[in-house]
Amino acid sequence: MTSDQALNGRQRALLDRVARDGFATIEDLAAQFDVTPQTIRRDVNWLSDRNLLRRYHGGASALTSSENAAYTARQQMFLDEKRRIARRVAAEIPNHATLFINLGTTTEEVARALRQHTGLRVITNNLNVANILADESDADLMVAGGKVRARDKGVVGEQAVDFIRMFKVDFGIIGISSIEEDGTLRDFDIAEVRVAQAIIEQSRTVFLVADHSKFGRAALVKLGHLSQIDALFTDAPPPEWIAESLADVAVHVAD
Repeated sequence: MTSDQALNGRQRALLDRVARDGFATIEDLAAQFDVTPQTIRRDVNWLSDRNLLRRYHGGASALTSSENAAYTARQQMFLDEKRRIARRVAAEIPNHATLFINLGTTTEEVARALRQHTGLRVITNNLNVANILADESDADLMVAGGKVRARDKGVVGEQAVDFIRMFKVDFGIIGISSIEEDGTLRDFDIAEVRVAQAIIEQSRTVFLVADHSKFGRAALVKLGHLSQIDALFTDAPPPEWIAESLADVAVHVAD
């Protein structure tokens, strides 16, 4: 496998299983996917090398609540699902709207899906989003100032928060790392969370974009609550255990 190869279907399902159960043995995974233990070991080694799970003798475990997968790996994880979500979001954004777009690989796919819109005014702390829209759209772009993180081209810090608070926009589009059963939204980086909180406060309508792997995932830092969100865009029906927390949230499941 090459270093830039996307996850295949078995690897994605393997990650789902480990995320759901916390730990799975090589033997159980081989039986589930009807492949040899050697094939599963290769998958586990490849996924571990990309910081998508933890490899142990005889099995694999999910990352801890303080660990996020590497950005380059997250770009490939659930890519088809993220693109479907992005197209669904884009269908809800009118031309000439004003919007925030924050950090995340799903929000970057939303930016790609918005390239054919006209007259957008976009404020972002994500240099990848800015590059996507600058290259292939007529969007009026503003980029927050602050510290640039080399790993994902995110702009964070107090300057970014203060910049966001200067504006009030039609739509805030945010990504997330974790949605808990009680509706708590969590992420891994407190600096990133502070910018996202400001985006929620300064948006008239807040769209949360999250693929199915984010439900029940562990993450360290509290960002907010589903009650602050107007609509959730995801790729599969949310699990039943989250239904009460989503009672007042419009849920859009991408085809």
